[in-house]
Amino acid sequence: MPRGFSRALVAGAMLIAAATLGACRDTGGEGKLFEVSGKIFVFNYRLARATYVVTLRPLQPMGEGQVAVASFQNPAGGAPLVVEQKVWPKLDKVSLESPALTCIVKNKPYAIAISIKGADGAVLQKIDTTLMSTEDQSILPDRPLVMDQLYTPNPDLAGHPDGKLPGEPKPDCSKAG
Repeated sequence: MPRGFSRALVAGAMLIAAATLGACRDTGGEGKLFEVSGKIFVFNYRLARATYVVTLRPLQPMGEGQVAVASFQNPAGGAPLVVEQKVWPKLDKVSLESPALTCIVKNKPYAIAISIKGADGAVLQKIDTTLMSTEDQSILPDRPLVMDQLYTPNPDLAGHPDGKLPGEPKPDCSKAG
């Protein structure tokens, strides 16, 4: 076989392999639109609140009109907490944050179900995951430490720098599962 023909054959094979790999990257593999790139419980000590935060990374170009719907297990029990977030095609991530939570237990897995819906409302992808906290709700103060954007100290906590008030009612966690 002539040496030039062999080089051309190898070069052609490399071009086909590169095109194939490039096509795989653009499709995101097996039709997936997003993957979970981060998930965490955020304990905001200053505001005395905890939330779930999940970040999705697009694996393909995002379409106009898509929405992400997250259903977070309610640590206090009862119905899941549902959040809907518009997907902005020009952003490089989608962040989903739950409403404020109570009754979070350390090292307990909590379920999160995410649906990506198209502009027509059809479900394009489902993502199921869990999240465990390394802390529990008891680390938060009983009330926010500050009152506004100027960080004005909460007068209810005068004399209680740790934010814990004697006799303060605690959340009802009897339905927590």
